Amino acid sequence: MSSRIGQVVRHIAGWSLLVLGVAGLFLPILQGWLFIALGALLLAPDVPLFARLLDWIEKRFPALRHPLHRARARFGHHDRNPAPRA
Repeated sequence: MSSRIGQVVRHIAGWSLLVLGVAGLFLPILQGWLFIALGALLLAPDVPLFARLLDWIEKRFPALRHPLHRARARFGHHDRNPAPRA
């Protein structure tokens, strides 16, 4: 039951951040890309589109792989493809 409540809270926060991000793309006050990135990070475990987007970002920008894995671990994501340690 607790995990279900956490999932609902994560969805509400994620979609709210996405809405703020889209608004931020048009309003000079908000940093739209930042809110979109945080919303996508929160929604990635449950929404396959955002999971694929984060996987694509990791492949396209290898320098972001480690920070993305740390952020995913902080938000409680299951690591599907662990990054090799150097």
